Amino acid sequence: MPNAFLTGATGFIGYHVGQQLLKAGWSIRALRRSTSSHPFLKDLEVEWCVGDLRNYDQVSKAMNNCEAVFHVAADYRLWARNPSEIYESNVIGTVNVFQAAIKHHVDRVVYTSSVGALGLNKDGSPADETIPVSLKDMVGHYKRSKYLAEREAERFLKMGLPIVMVHPSTPVGPGDHKPTPTGKILVDFLNGRMPAYLNTGLNLIDVRDVAAGHLLAFQAGRVGEKYILGNRNLTLAELFRDLQGISGIKAPAIRLPYTPVLCIAYLCRAASDLIGAEPLIPLEGVRMARHYMFFDASKAVRELGLPQTPLEKALRDAVTWFVENGYVKDKSLSLHQIPASWPLDTAGEKDGRDLTPCDAFSPEQRG
Repeated sequence: MPNAFLTGATGFIGYHVGQQLLKAGWSIRALRRSTSSHPFLKDLEVEWCVGDLRNYDQVSKAMNNCEAVFHVAADYRLWARNPSEIYESNVIGTVNVFQAAIKHHVDRVVYTSSVGALGLNKDGSPADETIPVSLKDMVGHYKRSKYLAEREAERFLKMGLPIVMVHPSTPVGPGDHKPTPTGKILVDFLNGRMPAYLNTGLNLIDVRDVAAGHLLAFQAGRVGEKYILGNRNLTLAELFRDLQGISGIKAPAIRLPYTPVLCIAYLCRAASDLIGAEPLIPLEGVRMARHYMFFDASKAVRELGLPQTPLEKALRDAVTWFVENGYVKDKSLSLHQIPASWPLDTAGEKDGRDLTPCDAFSPEQRG
């Protein structure tokens, strides 16, 4: 098996990519900052190299003698005191990885982009990799940085670097230790801090399927192509009903109107800029919620064989992990209360909808 250079191994997706590669018999050299930490670092039997994506020399030195590159690392924040940090990591850092990959003549680069850098259908139907998109469509610094990084990937493709791009949707599952913004929604729900919600739509996938998709992209992906790594489309209200079925915690019944929440988010943003602290309600998160982020992952399923693990397993495993690792304050929520299995599509069966992977939306939700 090739020697792999892996970035982002201390993150949610990157850790699982590392696990996937190790199970397949790969050897891994992983880059991490001196300040990076992960509760399962000892679980990854990799060669760690301390360095920073923003430092080309450190990246190039760590990549020496590696045949494959999995560039998973990204600065994923909805708010930053200094937004330039997001661009430095996600754009400049990506350029450094690509430049080093050319220098070392790697066999293939699997670059982890994001569905956030892709276009959306105006009618709300699931979007694929071909929907036109421009920088003005990007909401927030994270999405803009990932969009710009993709343009750099296209530039390096023209230079002859063999890049395959993967676009994870919203991964869920065990090991979300920071947690991610989506993981924080799950934790807040389990801790009873979700009395109301601003409804939106998103595509969820088991994080372990995302990791498998990276290895499949290296093995079977076509150079220059993009692959959405997703599974099931659902609204936030449907997600809460699914979580209720897992945990027994009642789903919030109050749906907030968009405009007042947006106004409050602007006020929170102004206050956070003054005091230099993260806003209680992230403005970029509210602006993103205005459009349903529904996606069609059929290309990755068809060409790569992307696994489509039932979402109830990913959610159940995520809830179990959060409970076992102390993220849930209510000690009465014990693991035996979480069913071993339950009907994923209970809500869909009640109203007659077929919640199939990549297409779980109703006509009225499209507008």
